[in-house]
Amino acid sequence: MRWATVRGEWGPRVCGVRVNRCIDVNAADPSLPSNLKDLLEMGPGGLEQAAAAVQSGSIGFDLETAELMSPVHDPGKIICLGLNYRDHAAESNAPVPEEPILFSKFNTALIGHGRPIVLPEVSQQVDYEAELVVVIGLKGKDIPRERAMEHVAGYACGHDVSARDWQLNKPGKQWLAGKTFDTFAPVGPYMVTVDEVADPHALSVKLRLNGETMQDSSTSQLIFKVDEMISYISKIVTLMPGDLIYTGTPPGVGMARKPPVFLKKGDVVEVEIAGLGTLRNPVI
Repeated sequence: MRWATVRGEWGPRVCGVRVNRCIDVNAADPSLPSNLKDLLEMGPGGLEQAAAAVQSGSIGFDLETAELMSPVHDPGKIICLGLNYRDHAAESNAPVPEEPILFSKFNTALIGHGRPIVLPEVSQQVDYEAELVVVIGLKGKDIPRERAMEHVAGYACGHDVSARDWQLNKPGKQWLAGKTFDTFAPVGPYMVTVDEVADPHALSVKLRLNGETMQDSSTSQLIFKVDEMISYISKIVTLMPGDLIYTGTPPGVGMARKPPVFLKKGDVVEVEIAGLGTLRNPVI
């Protein structure tokens, strides 16, 4: 099922997507929370109960006009992998990593489908990166790889917006700073549950800039697969329901082009992943 979070009159509302309507879960069943992270914390039974409420509910929002937030708008953690596609490592003149390269974003970077990416005045090299985002559904620490997929609730389209001049040219390289300016973590338009994604490692990933395809690859090219990255990360931190994992970007990023292509005012960026929809954000 597809799950969205809509900014409603009384704050964020978790909704199940039914055709072109976002059905308000809490309005359909007041015993359920209005927050997707809280719903995930209930375990698999929570989503099942919510799905039943969506089928019987009628109060909600029109999908085309609703203001969509990130499906999980308040994750405890946003963890990202760098250089996780072999061909992207090559275009970046970087060796293929032997272990996952990790960095983080803060919640203030999160925006949803349709919301603007704001170019910071202090950066002149803001780049695009299409990514598959994993949504954690089950708490876990030191998760064995063979059990890792049990901890996944669903998947979403993500955009790892990156200020390259901060990430790469500041003293000591400032990956965290360059990656987490406000609005630099679009996610959406919704989370698709695992039962609707037959193989997360066989999904086409595309990014279009003003209608022109800039990235076109597949998650089959991931160096570290979803189960491996979850197991690895859980050795460091406890993964919690609602945590987001950005899994890395394929080749075609702006900094690797000749001449380089960086985002500018008036651009429109679309991230499309097979079966997960299209995440679209204007640039201001």
